[in-house]
Amino acid sequence: FLGVSIFGMTITIVMTGVGIIALAGVVVRNGILLVEFTDLLIEQGASLHDAVVEAGRTRMTPVILTATAAIFGLLPLAVGFNIDFVGLFTSFDPHIHFGGDNVAFWGPLSWTMIFGLAFATIITLILVPCMYLLRTRLKDRFAGRKHDEYAPVTKEEIALLNHKQLED
Repeated sequence: FLGVSIFGMTITIVMTGVGIIALAGVVVRNGILLVEFTDLLIEQGASLHDAVVEAGRTRMTPVILTATAAIFGLLPLAVGFNIDFVGLFTSFDPHIHFGGDNVAFWGPLSWTMIFGLAFATIITLILVPCMYLLRTRLKDRFAGRKHDEYAPVTKEEIALLNHKQLED
């Protein structure tokens, strides 16, 4: 609602609501993929900090590309870009114009998604990793563990431990 309010656009309850629901799907999916990738890196032995940084770095490009493609795909709908394809193919006169009746209907949905994607992309790439790190550290603190207890175990240490167990 912030982008729509700043630019003084009208809000229609139904189409703005549909835009928010569609936006929530994209944003939640990006956040889930980021958290799952962080969990995967931790399971593979990366430290918490390294896993958060690597997941953010690895997922940054797909998140930005998804948001950018969606924003640029919604811009013609938001401004009411119209082409007369029948006129284009029959008489090579496309009669291109902006606005019209469709922008009154589809405009609120598309502008809601455009502003929301621009804002949520930044939040996803900055806030989600920070909150993941904060949640894990607070959970460790309440459990009475120091963060160093989660240092990754290297393959050499595992081999050394296995070798010691075989000797005993």
